[in-house]
Amino acid sequence: MAKTKPQNGSTKSRNRKRGTPKSSSAKPTLTPSTLLAQAADLIQQGQPSDALTLAQRALFILQPNTTPTLAALPALNLLGEINIELGDVHNARDCFTRAAELDPEGAVPESQGGGAEKFLWLAQLSEEGGADSVGWFEKGVAVLRREIGELEGNKGDACEVEGLEEKRKKLAHALCGVAEIYMTDLSWEEDAEQRCEALVTEALLVAPESPEPLQTLASVRISQEKPEDARAALARSMELWKDLDPADPKVPDFPTRISLARLLMEAEMEEDAIEVLERLITEDDSSIEAWYLGGWCLHLSVGKRKTASGIAQNGQDAAANDEDTVKALLKASREWLQNSLRLYQVLEYEDERLRDHALELVNELDDVLGPTTGDDEDEEEGDWEDADGAEDGEEDEEMRGA
Repeated sequence: MAKTKPQNGSTKSRNRKRGTPKSSSAKPTLTPSTLLAQAADLIQQGQPSDALTLAQRALFILQPNTTPTLAALPALNLLGEINIELGDVHNARDCFTRAAELDPEGAVPESQGGGAEKFLWLAQLSEEGGADSVGWFEKGVAVLRREIGELEGNKGDACEVEGLEEKRKKLAHALCGVAEIYMTDLSWEEDAEQRCEALVTEALLVAPESPEPLQTLASVRISQEKPEDARAALARSMELWKDLDPADPKVPDFPTRISLARLLMEAEMEEDAIEVLERLITEDDSSIEAWYLGGWCLHLSVGKRKTASGIAQNGQDAAANDEDTVKALLKASREWLQNSLRLYQVLEYEDERLRDHALELVNELDDVLGPTTGDDEDEEEGDWEDADGAEDGEEDEEMRGA
């Protein structure tokens, strides 16, 4: 806002004599780039609502009216990500769509808000899924291939080398995303299997040290009923990161490892699955899916152990020891499942199929072990209370009666 003229000259004169600068009362104007940088920092700090306000201010400055402008790209992309954090998929999709309309081929440099990211987000947020998701993925893949080719053509410094590796991982992730669609939504297409093979092969070539392509390869092999090949791929995938520090960037993100646990269970690698899930719970003990999968995995382990025990009995002592082990596994399974159900209720989770299956398994375990008692709770590790302080047995009884 423009400065107002002083009411009289004496005030102006006195200010000058005191050495007061003309702009002492004016606040510095934040530029759009500063606002966006601050918003990005707030996202990292887990404050998406505050980040939203700053990013919206930046967008208003960059695009003060409804006329689309390339200058708005950085703000639109960041607003899309902020809305993802806030769980507002509709607005996130709208932001990325507007960005894609401004930069339909991803030709604008990343430094100016261009690149592949918006296409990859739209592939994941597509309401139609299937071919529509594939179309967005392919747009992102085309951009990444071009950018990788440009970086490979330059010797570059350490930063460019790091950027090249990041883009290769991103390309492999996108290729795996397309392969997953051809294994699910588009599995009925005649060339679905061939496409999956080609996509996974390229992903492995692009990012051979990334665990995700190996997980996707394992998924393909499971669908092809080649369990040994699937197990080999999963073992190779885990070897790449399982001994690394949790903070190491080479460790796959949480959702990727949740998917890994599911694949390990499908491949009948229950011990490896539990190892992965225990590590996930250590990192985030509020993950409903991790607790649920752990309980289910332990339940599967018991079934496998009983089958093996029935085939080969090694005397009464061995049978008694095995019975104790089975009982301990059953109790641990119930504890994991109860924890998932407790969190389901507290966090108001929406996956009813997960809840129903967990309840079914807990009821089966209650039939074998008897209802949970205080003594059982003292014996089992990880006994904890929910947000309201309800004990395990009380909460579970209430949930089963709901």
